[in-house]
Amino acid sequence: MAERVTQVSARWWSEMTSSARLLMAAKTAVACALAWVLAPLLPTQDQYSYYAPLGVLVSMYPTVAASARSGAQAMLGLAVGVGLGLLGIAALFAGLPAVIALALVIAIGVLIGGIRALGVGREWVAIAALFVLLLSGSQADDFSVSYLLTVGFGVLIGVVVNLAIVPPVYLDTASVRLSELRDEIAGLLRVLADRTAEGNIDAAEVSEPDAGLDAVIADVHDEVHEADESLRGNPRGRRRRAEKAENLQRLRALERTAFYSRDLADVLYALDIEGDAAVGLEARGALAEAIRRCADLVATPVGDTASSTRVADADRAVEAYADALTAVVGNEGVARRSTPVALLQRIIDASLPFVPDGRPPAP
Repeated sequence: MAERVTQVSARWWSEMTSSARLLMAAKTAVACALAWVLAPLLPTQDQYSYYAPLGVLVSMYPTVAASARSGAQAMLGLAVGVGLGLLGIAALFAGLPAVIALALVIAIGVLIGGIRALGVGREWVAIAALFVLLLSGSQADDFSVSYLLTVGFGVLIGVVVNLAIVPPVYLDTASVRLSELRDEIAGLLRVLADRTAEGNIDAAEVSEPDAGLDAVIADVHDEVHEADESLRGNPRGRRRRAEKAENLQRLRALERTAFYSRDLADVLYALDIEGDAAVGLEARGALAEAIRRCADLVATPVGDTASSTRVADADRAVEAYADALTAVVGNEGVARRSTPVALLQRIIDASLPFVPDGRPPAP
């Protein structure tokens, strides 16, 4: 338990103190300070200046594109909420009891928040309506205008600061995470190769390294698409389009490789349960070697000069397993047992776009 707490604490600390997060904290602090200092210059009442830093917080996201988009969505949500709050005030003047007006405004605001197109603005509809209803008093018009203008000014400051001060590009972070995913998949294949060689393809043990793979894939997927988004509207990303394309290509290839690897584990487990010759004593050594060679290929970094050799090694190992299987069961029995061969071949094919020379010609 103590070890688990230590690991989680270390991970949280690492996430909090990453260079990207520290930069984000510094830019947000600067933007909030600027918004606070400059807000009194707006043609609104000074008492509402504190809404400007709120606008910064609404708009400050890891990428410039996300900042602009979330800021616009928040302003739309706020505008809808202000309109709803004004309707609530009108209902009060019409004689509706305050508690009923409040309940109706909040209920309608939450319902409107169900519109996905509002994005982050969904969360602000009910809040803005509540502020207008409870805080505006007899100056509903002045409060509403000041509220929208001041928050909008903060949003503008946030977007400008995010664009002006080292606009982030997350391609390197995404590349590192892709490499971690690559190593996770290679590890799954190596465990499967070891268990195959031992003649003990235990479902629970083979699935252990696979247990967290879904979460890793989801995290890496988010990282890659955030890196993609970080280039939009970002002058620092104009020369890095090739890296963006490579990351997206690697993500698709690794997702396919993960699928084939898990499918292979399921197929081999089923064959082992049946006592099939495809994983029997005569063929399992060749099968384990084929899986291991495929794992080595998957683990090879992009552009590594050894990748062509590893493609050739994996090809030969898979072909050797196919020959061993034919020798054991004959040509007639190979067809229904060919799934492992096909899956291993697909794992190899998924790696080919990242091999400098592609698949080397057959000798």
